[in-house]
Amino acid sequence: MIRLIPLLILFLLSLLTVFKAPAYYLWLAAIVMTEYPVIFIGLTTIITVSGVWVSSYRTAGTALGIVTLLLFLSPMVRACIIAGNLQQDIAEAFSSMQCGNSPTVFRANQQPFSLMKLLKGTPALAYKTYPYVSYPDTTLNLDFYQSRVLGKRPCVIVIHGGSWSSGDSQQLPELNSVLAEQGYHVAAINYRLAPKYQTPAPVEDIENCLKYLRHHADELYIDTNKFVLLGRSAGAQIALLAAYTLRDTSIKGVIDFYGPADMVWGYSIPSNPLIMDSRKVMENYIGGPYKQIPAKYVTCSPLEFVSRQSPPTLIIHGANDVLVAYEHSRRLNQKLQQNGIKHYWLKLPWATHGFDYHLNGPGGQLSTYAVEIFLNTITQ
Repeated sequence: MIRLIPLLILFLLSLLTVFKAPAYYLWLAAIVMTEYPVIFIGLTTIITVSGVWVSSYRTAGTALGIVTLLLFLSPMVRACIIAGNLQQDIAEAFSSMQCGNSPTVFRANQQPFSLMKLLKGTPALAYKTYPYVSYPDTTLNLDFYQSRVLGKRPCVIVIHGGSWSSGDSQQLPELNSVLAEQGYHVAAINYRLAPKYQTPAPVEDIENCLKYLRHHADELYIDTNKFVLLGRSAGAQIALLAAYTLRDTSIKGVIDFYGPADMVWGYSIPSNPLIMDSRKVMENYIGGPYKQIPAKYVTCSPLEFVSRQSPPTLIIHGANDVLVAYEHSRRLNQKLQQNGIKHYWLKLPWATHGFDYHLNGPGGQLSTYAVEIFLNTITQ
């Protein structure tokens, strides 16, 4: 019994690698279960093997341990399967942007997925903070990560998540350092937050950020013809909306990490209230319930503005996302297909919202690889 109880607890937690989390704290646990699987594989193995010296419930405990191990292994196995064709799939998705009769595969400086990296950390690079715009009631800053490759380089503008009402430029900074190492400047920005500020204020902030970076391009060594927007969650909605509405030809692409692309549909199908009151979150950002201001929900839905002039798009989303429905990305993918926009949708069947908290987890590795190849392709 001493062995069976911890194995039962681990088994229940391992179900989060397959099923959506039913409550807020289980959502947080799901990130840990799926992106740090080696820890739980090791723990389950130790407890299961200990059954050699335990007589009671030996068979039941061993069976439960094996099933639990398989579940904890599943994100890694699925990551390996996706990694096998990821490079070629992305290359084919953007083939018409490349030279020659056959697609040129733009390689990344890493493998799509490596078991050896699962427990490694990501070195943090230094950055400088600059105020990029001043309004009568607030000043906004950005954190600038200088490219480690000399010369005029493309710049990635990173827009944080946080339900449009929280978060800041230092959220999930590891990817910023990785991209700077690979030769990209990164400007991680703060923007005006709800409920005090509402849409389209954050898009205006991005526009002002672009103006600031262009004005200081010489001292920051920025190639002003090559900007890319990258957003997570609420920040992805802002990034997509800016990319599709600003009509700025210097925006060469946009990267959408699990963002809400259809605000009208999203309001009609709210999230699990045990995890987040998504309707209240949207009302704070947009200015009221849908029935009062339906037009405003339309005007802040990125997919409504997809056209044949939209920039290339990379979508990254986990199928077990419990905060932003996977359906948002399916709808955006369909709209991009209809308009002939070069894009790629990285689907992570086991992943939940915020999976890239651990950049070297299964989802973190695949998404970092996809981002790097996407950037290498669109900024050539």
